[in-house]
Amino acid sequence: MRILLTNVTLASRTGTEVYIKEAALGLLRRGHTPVVYSPELGEIAEEIRAATVPVVDDLSRLGAPPDVIHGHHHQQAMAALLYFPGVPGIFATHDWTAWRDAPPLFPRIRRYVAVDWTNRDRVVFEHGIPEERVRVLLNWADLDRFPPRGPLPARPRRALVLSNYARQDTHLPAVQEACRRAGLPLEVVGSGVGRSLVNPGEVIAEHDLVFAKAKSALEALAVGAAVVLCDHRGLGQMVTSADLDALRRLNLGYRSLHRPLDPDLIVREIGRYDARDAAEVSRRVREEAGLETALDRLVALYEEVIAEHARAEPADPAEESRAASVYLSDWVGRPPRRESVAAGEELLSIRSERDRLAETLHAVTGTATWRLRERLMRLPGFQAAYRKMRG
Repeated sequence: MRILLTNVTLASRTGTEVYIKEAALGLLRRGHTPVVYSPELGEIAEEIRAATVPVVDDLSRLGAPPDVIHGHHHQQAMAALLYFPGVPGIFATHDWTAWRDAPPLFPRIRRYVAVDWTNRDRVVFEHGIPEERVRVLLNWADLDRFPPRGPLPARPRRALVLSNYARQDTHLPAVQEACRRAGLPLEVVGSGVGRSLVNPGEVIAEHDLVFAKAKSALEALAVGAAVVLCDHRGLGQMVTSADLDALRRLNLGYRSLHRPLDPDLIVREIGRYDARDAAEVSRRVREEAGLETALDRLVALYEEVIAEHARAEPADPAEESRAASVYLSDWVGRPPRRESVAAGEELLSIRSERDRLAETLHAVTGTATWRLRERLMRLPGFQAAYRKMRG
């Protein structure tokens, strides 16, 4: 099959960008022809193309139509559907709040895919998509990129925050304070601190306890770390074998982060560390949540959509034109929606500036002088004296 995948950007390492890369490379290994479209290309786009998957930022550069369109983000998905008349599609929703993840209503979108049951509720109960057209395809971990580590120690020795949102103005201070109380050295990885890693599996394997959510949490579990669900939206729980199935249905994400970011509560979750149970969780994740299993389901869905489309009556141009008009009215014609679009563009600009500043900050905090400062600040009484001197 020829599969066209769309995404709003391929310039950073957010969840959908990594999802696109892993799906495209996996489909290529299976003998399919994936093609990726995004108006904003960057480092991860170069990695996808280096694996010989075509990547374009202009649909007119595609000399042949795809068999199916796998759309992420409604602007790019609708652009592809309108550019290739007669081609069926699926639309995937990954985020509960992102306006770009709102599903567009269009006749040739045969299936709507939710990454968990939280987003299934958004698609069905906020956007009127009939239940029979919705599928839940749970997230995956690429087991080749996240190989298993050795056995965990009886007590955790090193902790890791794995989040692009980890900064001093989000959840990071609460986690730092909890780890200080628990006597756990803490490392932080993510774009918020200027440390975006191509292969985070290597760093995860060096830590016993990981604070993460969603796909990052699943990948840490696949490696074999104990995981506390935690991010800027709130605190969840230590992932245990008893709760794994229920938490996966929520993508280890938004609905599982239902408690405040209180260091006391985080210390309590650290206290639930159980090396033996963490090993059982990791075994099950590697057995049930691998990329190859997810690709089986994804390919079967493409085949189902293509076959259903072939049996259906030819697309009605008038019906599609009306649907496109409604879509444009929803996202362009109404002032509140225009403000949402503008806010989204402004947010992308702010994130870009934040990433640039984070890189500068990382360069400063990586110096020998800064490391000496950090060691001095840990000495008893020194921090209070330092603050008094600065005051």
